[in-house]
Amino acid sequence: MVFVFGNKSYCVTCINGSTVRIRVQSNGLPRRCTILPTDAVFAERNIDFEVNFNPDVSVNSPNHAPSTAAALNNILCNISNHMSVPSTSAYTRLPASMPIDVLAGVAVDGVTILNVNSINQVDPFYPPPGYPMEGADQCLSHPTGAGEFHYHISSGCILNPPKGTVSGCGPDIGCANNISSYSISTFSAYRRLTLIGIAKDGHLIYGPYLSSGVQVTTGFDICNGMFYDSFGNYAYFATETYPYVTGCFGPGNYPSFTPNCTTNAPSGYIKSSFAASFSSSNTNPVKVLPWFSRFFMICLSMMIIFLLQAD
Repeated sequence: MVFVFGNKSYCVTCINGSTVRIRVQSNGLPRRCTILPTDAVFAERNIDFEVNFNPDVSVNSPNHAPSTAAALNNILCNISNHMSVPSTSAYTRLPASMPIDVLAGVAVDGVTILNVNSINQVDPFYPPPGYPMEGADQCLSHPTGAGEFHYHISSGCILNPPKGTVSGCGPDIGCANNISSYSISTFSAYRRLTLIGIAKDGHLIYGPYLSSGVQVTTGFDICNGMFYDSFGNYAYFATETYPYVTGCFGPGNYPSFTPNCTTNAPSGYIKSSFAASFSSSNTNPVKVLPWFSRFFMICLSMMIIFLLQAD
């Protein structure tokens, strides 16, 4: 095994205008040591894109609405399903950025969040019988074959990177036996609504807890996104079940069936109380919260996290 420390570069630029946009730039390297197999590649991957910030979406007009289990599998059990971004996001990959079709988002520590699936088009940590389980370090990250460091599942290391030697995801830290449960446990100091990243479609990614301190175990759609407040805001949440962060660019629907490319699927998909209220009225509420205020607070939060990690 070898230990590597990344020369991290990460920048988030807030662009205020008639349509609020955000620019995300990173070299994808973590600001911490990591542990890799001796034959693994570790390389910078330049990420640079602009996207509409928190674009308006409606529970009544989902981007994905599979009506059969096979259709759901075609969406979620597909490593390429983050290649296409909804037009409402106006996603633009800038010239300096390397093309990464499997990019789902970028964590606030600058590390990429890739599509949840392994190269075998299955859950990398809870695969169906006959498929190998992938390994990870204690922060639940690992490199691709091309050397791009990334997450498939959320980790508290995004907010509080460990110092010194980093171990593997072993039974000694309660990781190897139940990775998804371990993932949630790493947020024990963040039992509140906590920003952990931004998706490629411009929606925010939060940790596993709501502002009330309640863990998110229901209320999300097939993409792992949820309408979480009375203003109609939609975001992705870290969960203990597949797809863990985001399985597609939502919103999605709430079918009675679940995907077959994992042994850790949710028990079902149930609308949050906010999504249910928007469905019954067949409209989404007007976002009366001033855009600039919310936008400023999100940008400030991301900058504070970045500065704390720079210590």
